[in-house]
Amino acid sequence: MLKCRTVWKKLAPLARASSTLCRQNVRRTALNNGRTPAYVSAAHMSSGPAGGGRANQMYVLLVGAACVGGGVYTYRTVKGDGQRYQERIEEISSRPNKTQASYIQTEPPAVEATETEAVPEPEPEAAPSSGEPSPPAADVEAVIPTETTEAPPETSEAPPAEEPVVEVPPEEAAEPPAAPVVEEEPSAAEPVVEAPPEEAAEPPAAPVVEEAEPFAPSEPPPAELTEPPAAVEESEPTAAAAAAEPAEPQPEAVAESGDSAAASLKVPSHAPYLLIGGGTASFAAARSIRARDPGAKVLIVTEEPDAPYMRPPLSKELWFSDDPSVTETLRFKQWNGKERSIFFQPPSFYITAEELSSAENGGVAILTNRKVVHMDVRGNKIKLDDDTEISYDKCLIATGGVPRNLQVIERAGEEVMQKTTLFRKIEDFKELDKVSRNVKSITIIGGGFLGSELACALGRRSSEFDLEVIQMYPEKGNMGKVLPEYLSNWTTEKVKSEGVKIISEALVKSVVSKDDQLEIQLKDGRLVKTDHIVAAVGLEPNVDLAKSAGLEVDSDFGGFRVNAELQARSNIWVAGDAACFYDIRLGRRRVEHHDHAVVSGRLAGENMTGANKPYWHQSMFWSDLGPDVGYEAIGIVDSSLPTVGVFAKATAKDTPRAATELSGTGIRSESETEDTATSPVASSTPAPSGSHKDEYGKGVIFYLRDKVVVGIILWNVFNRMPIARKIIKDGEEHSDLNEVAKLFNIHDD
Repeated sequence: MLKCRTVWKKLAPLARASSTLCRQNVRRTALNNGRTPAYVSAAHMSSGPAGGGRANQMYVLLVGAACVGGGVYTYRTVKGDGQRYQERIEEISSRPNKTQASYIQTEPPAVEATETEAVPEPEPEAAPSSGEPSPPAADVEAVIPTETTEAPPETSEAPPAEEPVVEVPPEEAAEPPAAPVVEEEPSAAEPVVEAPPEEAAEPPAAPVVEEAEPFAPSEPPPAELTEPPAAVEESEPTAAAAAAEPAEPQPEAVAESGDSAAASLKVPSHAPYLLIGGGTASFAAARSIRARDPGAKVLIVTEEPDAPYMRPPLSKELWFSDDPSVTETLRFKQWNGKERSIFFQPPSFYITAEELSSAENGGVAILTNRKVVHMDVRGNKIKLDDDTEISYDKCLIATGGVPRNLQVIERAGEEVMQKTTLFRKIEDFKELDKVSRNVKSITIIGGGFLGSELACALGRRSSEFDLEVIQMYPEKGNMGKVLPEYLSNWTTEKVKSEGVKIISEALVKSVVSKDDQLEIQLKDGRLVKTDHIVAAVGLEPNVDLAKSAGLEVDSDFGGFRVNAELQARSNIWVAGDAACFYDIRLGRRRVEHHDHAVVSGRLAGENMTGANKPYWHQSMFWSDLGPDVGYEAIGIVDSSLPTVGVFAKATAKDTPRAATELSGTGIRSESETEDTATSPVASSTPAPSGSHKDEYGKGVIFYLRDKVVVGIILWNVFNRMPIARKIIKDGEEHSDLNEVAKLFNIHDD
């Protein structure tokens, strides 16, 4: 075709000139009846007499010959390509028979049957070879006796030559570069099927395993990342054989997850939806993503060894279980008597990481015991602590927080730290449960939600295990930073009645280990001796990724600073304890409670699938001081704000136990977050007289800022949170909050 084009470029001017000359001659012939004109036009290019036709015919013949020649050349080229293509297809279809013939020459009949079944599946996908199936077979016979000496210098061809089982890699060595990627995937899985019979039947197979090791780093990645289904399906039948024979080739190591090197090979290289953190927010986001995008492929990366679970029962219901094996089963009876697990879903809900990229209907996979140490925002990828990189399309950061510790304890030395628990995870619950059964004294430092809950839980064990439980905090009463002083004092008495010794207005000066005990020296001179310390002094948001990712951290509240849609970047969202978000009603905030993790995670998941919804939900939180006293709160609840409390006498149904019996769930926020309040009806029952002024059985506490309600606590009043949320959302001034309290029906018996 190139020759035709060159010829045409040279003849085109002549063709155009001859065409013009022909038209002029025809015109003159028609006008003059064939007589020769008296003059010759300046446009004529012929050297002969004007009107001569021989030159014109020659030009036309040249042009026609060039066109015909180009057409013939094109036809022959297309026909030749078709013939070569047909020959390649025929050669490909004939290769399995040739491969079987070569196997028959090198393998015993016992292995031959299984190989014949495994080989034909990948073969049709490969590019054709140059007809060399039989020479590799001869090479195999020649190389086997000297495999240990010839394998190192030839890394591309030696491993297949050493293994009589795998005949395909030598053929692939002569094929185009694109074909080996597809061809080697099945070959990586084939040794998993074939190697155990060889090792059992043939003693010389042992050296093959030794030589397969150097080939391991290059083989598994394509098999895992490009075509996971073939690798998984073919490796599963040999799981039992793998356990019995530790000296298998590298594909066997891919199927096992015993060591970190093998486990790293199972990590997918790409995840459309990547969730960093394995807590409540991540699980809520994964569930939301799958609800809006049923085929979504979600990967959760968590530092913990467990699947996502609920944290509140770790300091509440689990401590009141009668099951001695509760630390193993992690199942508990709710206040309503129903049993459930702390895990959101059973293991069967999740798929393995290597199955994620090949799952037709998508799914949720979890990488446990993995930490993200670096985040490349521009490259849309992360790096794990084992240097594995994973790219993503959209990413959620839900890293939660890390329990704070007192500096005096950190400076006290290793011996003191070993006897200190920072309560946060399942392992912390198991450790504290074991400690409470083996020591005589435990001191809880902190008077907030977690400290007060653990104090009540351990106080219940004080009589059974002869355990002294001490709670100390710098405030005047329990939850002094949240509750108004009168209610804090009442709560303190309630905690004391559970068997807890209270030390208020306590500031720790130093902690030392002496005579196998810990001595806590307070700044006012008091000395407390104990066997173990539980530090419950707050949570520090985990923002380790902020530096590498270039994300903004809020200087006032901590956490990743995000917009109303919980976005930190165009394809990065943050949810849960680590998110510092803008509340359209209360301003910028950061919340560390279960309900916020559920709601923010769910919203982030929706926005990751294109919802673009702003965060407007007022999340709630709750705390139970045993099965008989509990409260729910919403908004800004700060004891430094002015408050108005309206109380009534409690009844048998005004307890956390009764609330769960009504809602049917131990995690009250799971049911209430879906409800909305439209037009609550106030109770017509008049408010009680002042005879119960010291009886805080149940009630409503309003927190005010500029005469507007910004926070509400429902004290032993349950399933009324939508009403409280609507009051805060309206943002109106109320002249008589006693009338507003009637909306919660606290005076009904």
